[in-house]
Amino acid sequence: MTKKEIVKQIADRLGQPQLKTKEIVQLTFDAIIDTLLETKRIELRNFGVFEVKERRARRARNPRTGQQVDVPPKLVVTFKPGKEMEERVQHLANLKMAAQAKAQAAQAPQTNKPAAAV
Repeated sequence: MTKKEIVKQIADRLGQPQLKTKEIVQLTFDAIIDTLLETKRIELRNFGVFEVKERRARRARNPRTGQQVDVPPKLVVTFKPGKEMEERVQHLANLKMAAQAKAQAAQAPQTNKPAAAV
């Protein structure tokens, strides 16, 4: 999903113009980024936690040449989903697995034929 699709979905739900909704969505994203730059952590209840962490220096391999290269340390943004998000995603995954199992069972040949008389 793109930012444009998010804006359209919110604008449709609220009955607001997309231009105004786009501005609000962008301000929200900007506030998240600004908070991460200032405090290195933002917790959104029932959604998740964004955190800036330092990735340590390491040795890696250039896949094209096979040569070893040093990768310097760098800052990365991590995200840990909240409990509600985890539960909703797990519920969706369970529904998909159940639907797949049902579809596979429907495709499997029926082997419940009566036994032949001797």
